[in-house]
Amino acid sequence: MKKLNFTYIFIFAFMLVSVGLYAGNKDRVGQAGATELLINPWARSSGMHSLNQASTRGLEAMRLNVGGLAFTNKTQVILASGRWLSGSDITLTTFGIAQAVGETGVLGVNVSSMSFGEITRTTTANPDLGTGGTYRPSYTNIGIAYSKSFSESIHGGVLIRVITHSISDVTSSGVAFDTGIQYVTGDDDQIKFGISLRNVGTPMKFKGDGLEQSAFNPVNELTTYSQRTEGYELPSLLHIGGAYDLYFGDNTRLTLAANFTSNSFRNDYLGGGLEFAFREMFMLRAGYKYEDGALDDLQIANSALNGFAAGLTVEVPLGKESESKIGLDYSYRTTHIYDGIHSLGIKIDL
Repeated sequence: MKKLNFTYIFIFAFMLVSVGLYAGNKDRVGQAGATELLINPWARSSGMHSLNQASTRGLEAMRLNVGGLAFTNKTQVILASGRWLSGSDITLTTFGIAQAVGETGVLGVNVSSMSFGEITRTTTANPDLGTGGTYRPSYTNIGIAYSKSFSESIHGGVLIRVITHSISDVTSSGVAFDTGIQYVTGDDDQIKFGISLRNVGTPMKFKGDGLEQSAFNPVNELTTYSQRTEGYELPSLLHIGGAYDLYFGDNTRLTLAANFTSNSFRNDYLGGGLEFAFREMFMLRAGYKYEDGALDDLQIANSALNGFAAGLTVEVPLGKESESKIGLDYSYRTTHIYDGIHSLGIKIDL
């Protein structure tokens, strides 16, 4: 059985690395759409700049490495909200729930929404003052995942995500798939490795009545013309990372994490982070992510999320003898433009 498991891991890793060999192409930067799929909406893991995909656990693993969802004990609920690029009036809200099913399986559902506020409606006849009306663009995606512990060391999962972009009269939709494996070993599972492939799916294309226009044809008849739009790919990426836990007595833990990400439609990046935990009730974390050319003035606009991130968590039990817990999370990510990203979250383990 052990030999069979490692055979599957080898085949899976080979497939993922093969896909990753074609990533990081600078000539394709900016050609993908649905780039909100690259944003981590959770307040806990974003405090390490999402570099802890090898050690992430529970619902938050659905955005990093779905294999970590298998570590959900019973029921977990998370609600998080953040100001994306503070000063831009963009808000990001996400909700998720995970439930253990069977002896080793976990089912998770996550709904994320990005709101851009009200935008003045303009036309070709009124490009400056507009028509007096407004519209509200929105990005929404719904993910459903299943993860399973195949042994004490091997945990893997798959996720399907439905993506929708819309305004009042134009929409675009698509489907993306994620898969990931986490491998833990060593005393008290101190050593962790993770590999995940994310955002592999169908191209997306805008459709709707807003792309239709009425005009007179050469014989002076009023005709409705439908404009065709170009399709766009999803921002596929490959994560490879590891983590190591250092314990100081029974009360203190320090986790060191490192991660490399190979992107299909932007530059690759790497980084490291750490998390300090006291009694698993008070946690501080930080991370630094670097993308090739990020310090170059010409690259800053393409790499706004490079640099430092930090966060903290306070988590307490809901009763003296209860295993249920509630935690409050906060993170801040520096950006080269605007005033950074603030995220708040609340997590409940039942």
